[in-house]
Amino acid sequence: MHLLFVCTGNVCRSPIAERLATTWLGETTGCPRHGDEVRISSAGVRATDGDPMDPRSAAALVELGGAPRDFRSQRLTPELAVSADLVLTMTRRHRRSTLELTPRGLRRTFTVNEAADLLRSADLSGLDRLPPEARTRELGIRLDAQRKWRASSGDDDIEDPIGRRLPVHQQVANTIAAALRPLTDVLFGCAHTGPSLLARD
Repeated sequence: MHLLFVCTGNVCRSPIAERLATTWLGETTGCPRHGDEVRISSAGVRATDGDPMDPRSAAALVELGGAPRDFRSQRLTPELAVSADLVLTMTRRHRRSTLELTPRGLRRTFTVNEAADLLRSADLSGLDRLPPEARTRELGIRLDAQRKWRASSGDDDIEDPIGRRLPVHQQVANTIAAALRPLTDVLFGCAHTGPSLLARD
């Protein structure tokens, strides 16, 4: 399973998502092979390779239990986009930029908020019985099947906190966490020790 997060500079939003997902994967129980079967990464459509996380986003990440240590940014490439089984972007513009690099990737490319919303109505039956890579690709197919019932809007975008005060970074981190947790609950398919943020109507 390769789960890829995408934003602009790969120093705020997508690193928060990457490191939260990595932390939550580490909390799963009863899945000893997950560490070998799951790759979680992030990239930026205009990133400079090798930058650390923005200090304010790093602080917001730590408050949610994630670890920014040793993070380094990387630019999104066609090879990276194609290698991912599921791509979760921070905005619709990032989604378009990713699809320009991998035009056949529509069924596995979503904004984080879009995917979380689609998850509420998607058929999730049997996903927990699939191995990680197959589960990830199948989830993308099932989320994509729900798109015809849902209009895309500005609510699908998560704002860029770069250059702004710590409270904005904290708000953005909380927004990412709330959208991402239900998705990782399904993707990782195991019990986790932390609280679930999954809420269904």
